[in-house]
Amino acid sequence: MPAPTLLDQESEPRIAKTCPSLIHASPEEIHADEQFCGQLEDRALLSGPNRRLRDLQLLYSVAKDFILGFRALHFVGPCITVFGSARFAEDHPYYKLARDMGAAIAGMGFTVLTGGGPGIMEAANRGAKDAGGKSVGCNIRLPFEQSHNPYLDRWVTMEHFFVRKTLLIKYSYGFIIMPGGFGTMDEMFEALTLIQTRKLRSFPIVIMGSDFWPEMRQFMEHMLKGATISPEDLDLIKWTDSVDEAVAHLQMKAVSQFGLRCHRVPESSALLGEKALEGAS
Repeated sequence: MPAPTLLDQESEPRIAKTCPSLIHASPEEIHADEQFCGQLEDRALLSGPNRRLRDLQLLYSVAKDFILGFRALHFVGPCITVFGSARFAEDHPYYKLARDMGAAIAGMGFTVLTGGGPGIMEAANRGAKDAGGKSVGCNIRLPFEQSHNPYLDRWVTMEHFFVRKTLLIKYSYGFIIMPGGFGTMDEMFEALTLIQTRKLRSFPIVIMGSDFWPEMRQFMEHMLKGATISPEDLDLIKWTDSVDEAVAHLQMKAVSQFGLRCHRVPESSALLGEKALEGAS
């Protein structure tokens, strides 16, 4: 029997007869699921088997996210990405620390790149602007509104978390991890895993806010004792609350190690509708 073509009409995915314990969804449950998945592209992508044409559409939405991200971030210059929670207010000590760190990163000549939202992200972008540096955000579309913060020279909004995370890593020569929740943990361990598995060069990772992390440090030591990570894996991380120490580490592990120079910023093409970030060179 010939294989069906991509655009063949097909019925809803069938439940195998070998799984009699599975319960068929009611029309109301199917309708509720369709409504849920229809609100955001990544919900549909992650919801299991779709019709072939729908999966092709979702594949296009992923490619569109990447293209938008490439066009927005390709010309912003070497970045340091700051990860952290969106939930800290302006008067929180972690907000102040992130703002000071953003200013210090800008003072080194790097572009400050964040997830573009409030909290720690806003603080780091704000610090970059305080210092007269370049400030960029890669935001995400959520079921609840998350607008970009007001301290950005350029931003782009993604539909898919994994595309956003890839972009935040792709354009960076180092990572500052501030206190945060599940999303920050995801971003931190993604960067660590990519470096550990040699998918990414050994870029510096600085974790700040020591009073937030003691259990995490203990858990990493537990992983080491259980032989699930190696001693050198822990050497990938610099733990500090000092902005000066963080800057020195970035200087040694990013600037000196990779010989960063301004001429590494690609030239934009007006013919293709590309625009360099003001001040980037």
